[in-house]
Amino acid sequence: MSLLTADPRAGYLAHAEEIRAAIDRVLAGGRYILGPEVEAFEREWAAYHGGGEAVGVANGTEALELALRAVGVGAGDVVVTVANTVSATAAAIQQIGARPRFVEIDPATMLMAPAALAAALDAGPGRVAAIVPVHLYGQPADLPVIMDLARRHGAKVVEDCAQSHGATVAGRLAGTWGDAAAYSFYPTKNLGALGDGGAVVTRDPAVAARVRALRQYGWRERYVSEQPGRNSRLDELQAAVLRVKLAYLDAENAVRRAHAGRYLAQLASAPLRLPAVAAGTEPVWHQFTVRTPAREALRTHLAAQDIHCGVLYPVPLHRQPAFAATTPLPETDRACAEVLCLPVHPGVTEADVDRVCTAILRWHQP
Repeated sequence: MSLLTADPRAGYLAHAEEIRAAIDRVLAGGRYILGPEVEAFEREWAAYHGGGEAVGVANGTEALELALRAVGVGAGDVVVTVANTVSATAAAIQQIGARPRFVEIDPATMLMAPAALAAALDAGPGRVAAIVPVHLYGQPADLPVIMDLARRHGAKVVEDCAQSHGATVAGRLAGTWGDAAAYSFYPTKNLGALGDGGAVVTRDPAVAARVRALRQYGWRERYVSEQPGRNSRLDELQAAVLRVKLAYLDAENAVRRAHAGRYLAQLASAPLRLPAVAAGTEPVWHQFTVRTPAREALRTHLAAQDIHCGVLYPVPLHRQPAFAATTPLPETDRACAEVLCLPVHPGVTEADVDRVCTAILRWHQP
């Protein structure tokens, strides 16, 4: 049987009866855009975060863009983030005319390095309006330090939570620390829809109100745009699916944690760099990442045994033509050249994890 890095079909089949019933409810109800399912999901997603407000939008990229706009980031502003992430992070910044400033990562966690962030906040040119820490692979960034640096420099914080649904730092959910948080519900995420979807979470009612206006042409009164906006609406079908799957998020994250623990125990003797978990954090293991300079050889070895692993992300943003930057980021380059993601999603069984570990150990001990 093929093992996949992500398997949205398995996520659907696990809850197929409930999902079909939810879809039938929407179809019969006759409201397909910004109706009762979206409103209910927004309430439930906000409640999951312990309060505040959630605003459904079309996808995770636009969630980040609209959150940045809503906290006051505009054209010409500098937004500090990392380069070992998907293009969407920087694309959202560029869409509002702001400029991404990439900073180095911590070599152990592969997350934003606080020391590098501090240096970037003091550097020029341009006003640093916001910081976007990316909670990569389900591991939350060092939010207490990041928030302290942001407040001392007058910068806003918009958390990129596309891979961290349910992760915690110091017992507090990622997505509740910053001025706003952007979520993606792409089908492969820990909480995934059956298509595109996203949301902005915030405890600031003014920010939530701005996102609600921006997601629909800048309207406060229908057909009257008070500010430039866009069409970025979460549809009723996706909201209904997300309501079903939200009920299982914590249990499925627990499965991911169990698989990660199994990998960590069985691969302890392998000459691989295993993921490091920062003190006080509880990751949700969107990906289980190992690192080796021989990544492609290992990847090929596993693929030959029908074990398919992912590379998130092979080319860091500062080396991509659309975002090219001159600041050297050697740790980022190294991580992107070495990282390999093993199957860890809830559709994977304990036997599957054992199969992957056995294959890796045999590769190192032929």
